[in-house]
Amino acid sequence: MTTAAARDMECASGRAAAAIAANCLHDGPIGKVGLEIEAHCFDITDPMRRPGWDELSDIIATVPTLPGGSAITVEPGGAVELSGPPADGVADAITAMAADRTVLTHHFAARGLGLVLLGADPLRPAQRINPGARYQAMESFFTATGTAAAGAAMMTSTASVQINIEAGPRAGWADRVRLAHALGPTMIALSANSPLLGGHFTGWRSSRQRVWGQLDSARCGPVLGDSGDDPSADWARYALHAPVMLVRTPDAVPMTEFVSYADWADGRVPLDARLPGDEDLEYHLTTLFPPVRPRRWLEIRYLDSVPDSLWPAVVFTLVTLLDNPAAAEIAASATESVAGEWDLAARAGLADPGLRAAAVTCVAAAAEHAPAELADAMARLLADVEAGRCPGDDFSDLVVEHGIPTALTQLARNDS
Repeated sequence: MTTAAARDMECASGRAAAAIAANCLHDGPIGKVGLEIEAHCFDITDPMRRPGWDELSDIIATVPTLPGGSAITVEPGGAVELSGPPADGVADAITAMAADRTVLTHHFAARGLGLVLLGADPLRPAQRINPGARYQAMESFFTATGTAAAGAAMMTSTASVQINIEAGPRAGWADRVRLAHALGPTMIALSANSPLLGGHFTGWRSSRQRVWGQLDSARCGPVLGDSGDDPSADWARYALHAPVMLVRTPDAVPMTEFVSYADWADGRVPLDARLPGDEDLEYHLTTLFPPVRPRRWLEIRYLDSVPDSLWPAVVFTLVTLLDNPAAAEIAASATESVAGEWDLAARAGLADPGLRAAAVTCVAAAAEHAPAELADAMARLLADVEAGRCPGDDFSDLVVEHGIPTALTQLARNDS
């Protein structure tokens, strides 16, 4: 190899870093909000049964037009996801998603299925039903890299409420991304709704977050760098150091050992007997799952799926704390002492005094800006937080009283 060729190869990761940094956030106004909600699908008469791919596909094919315009997809384990289009503000996004949830749950209920909003499947063992090649390859990757159980649970047994917000003006990116991360533990604590997984109490308020925490931190951990002053550079560094999960040949082929994207790009470890191209870089970015992911906008991924009576208030709280300058200032101060307590939040939830105090301050700050149609929901959320109760505490009580199958049947019928 010539010196010039070697120098060019060594610069490949630098060029990839520049491309990632240049395209990960969009400089523009805030305001647009998109929501995605995942719900576990249960047979109302037999909660242990996992509806199959063909069954769910047939049902979804007959869903009437959704008023809010959400797309319907099926997760690897059969959870049904609604992905709403960007709306002009959080209130409009909530209204549209609530309308789509109503139509979808009624449609599934007519076929004997309930769409249950919990952060983790409390009853069934992990099982993939989505036949997609990507998910087969991911399953193989997790097995080969020693995280088979956590990987299977993540793909097939967890569910979340995901919020997509604008990155905002470039000058405010650092503060905005830092706050989105700092809010993580507090929001995990107040949304914790997965006390059981696979038929057992786990001892964690958010078993969903625990599962994500058991996966490779280079792929699923927080992106935020030491200073957080340059989120674009932080994301580029994170992406280049993350191990390659899948290589498209064109089918998705799983990796069986740790090879960072930078090592592939710079030719230190050739994969598929070639160097990566632009499409490989784009695909690699889709295999990274941090709690706050830059995709030109900010994709916030750390909330448990919570009941219809609660998710509008949880969504409004988080968006307001990020988009309203006065609320953001309060939130930054309130969460400073617990900003790194991801595991504590998942394990203890609002039973931890520091997280509870931060949550009370944050919800109260957001509630001051709530429109009339959300005032009651915000008041209920604030009362729960002040009492130190997570959403999953209600489900735990139901399970203790009736057992898991009956508790699930009740939720499936109520949600439908």
